[in-house]
Amino acid sequence: MSYTIKAQTRTEIGKGSSRRLRHAGKVPAVIYGAGKEAVSIVFEHKDIINIQTNNDFYTSELTIVLDGKEVKVRAQAMQRHVFKPMIEHVDFVYA
Repeated sequence: MSYTIKAQTRTEIGKGSSRRLRHAGKVPAVIYGAGKEAVSIVFEHKDIINIQTNNDFYTSELTIVLDGKEVKVRAQAMQRHVFKPMIEHVDFVYA
């Protein structure tokens, strides 16, 4: 199964801006990989909360539409809230 997430490049970096994004219903994330520059992104929480419950989400390639350009990635790590059903941060690796 293929998954597509629409995202934007994140310009503000840091704890305070990440907290503001989470409060607004967004998830800060990063895409990195060998030989490529890391890109900080942000996307809607509702776009990932349901698809991340599928087992193949962690093993299949995902497509992130980043500012109109498609990027193939794999989910590397995901930080969740301690007791709320919320995702706080996601690390993606270039596929």
